[in-house]
Amino acid sequence: MSAREAILDRLRAALDRGARADGAAAVDAHLARHPVGLQPPRDWQPEERFRARAEALASTVERIAGLAQAPQAVARYLALNGLPARGVCWPGLRALDWAGAGLAMEDRPARGDDLVGITGCFCAIAETGTLMLLSGPDTPAAASLLPETHVALVDAARILPFMEDAWALLRAERGALPRAVNFVSGPSRTADIEQTVTLGAHGPYRVHILVVG
Repeated sequence: MSAREAILDRLRAALDRGARADGAAAVDAHLARHPVGLQPPRDWQPEERFRARAEALASTVERIAGLAQAPQAVARYLALNGLPARGVCWPGLRALDWAGAGLAMEDRPARGDDLVGITGCFCAIAETGTLMLLSGPDTPAAASLLPETHVALVDAARILPFMEDAWALLRAERGALPRAVNFVSGPSRTADIEQTVTLGAHGPYRVHILVVG
């Protein structure tokens, strides 16, 4: 037997169909259990940790008592930063009184010339200060990706400690994955050019978070 044939024989033995099927079944069973790996100690409150981490990533954070206060809070933020009082929002936010706050918000996907996008989020992850957004007809991803300024409304009750908690909530509430799951951790940035951090390279220059509740 040549060396080549000996190698191929070993490969055929290693790829035994029965063993391969057993291994695939074991992998499927492991994934179905969704085991949680080792996590760091949690000696912090989720909302406090979320705010600290989000601000460390150059987001700004404000707390409001209820969703009805969101238009006025957005108007203050835009005025303070010299930003236009118009933009786009998720269709699910169309019922808020944007006009009463002096804002012209259209509930449609963003285009390249929209400067402000307002969204909700599926949940937030305290450990990393991250927003988890799911794409869908009422939650178009472009609203958080194209405008220079992204304002996100976050339900305080849906600030979860760890990434594993976010995936568990998604499985429990949605079952199947949507077309896209986007994670937002502060403004877009890159350091590709001369290792100098530049904001807004591939997305928003600003991320402002309104914690509601």
